[in-house]
Amino acid sequence: MPDVYTTIQGDMWDLIAYKVYGKETCMDKLIQANTKYMNIAVFPQGIKLNCPELKTEDRSFLPPWRR
Repeated sequence: MPDVYTTIQGDMWDLIAYKVYGKETCMDKLIQANTKYMNIAVFPQGIKLNCPELKTEDRSFLPPWRR
């Protein structure tokens, strides 16, 4: 997982989260780490975004089909 992601033309928060973390639901972590750009919906090329490391979640309480 990269520490910094450089945008390409047309990137959006959910797409970047999917590229970096493998799931769109992590886009809130990206936005929190890059509040300077939080009002951008569609990115231009060349913006460098910080990508915080995600904490591993304890999924042992979930049923097997949700892990």
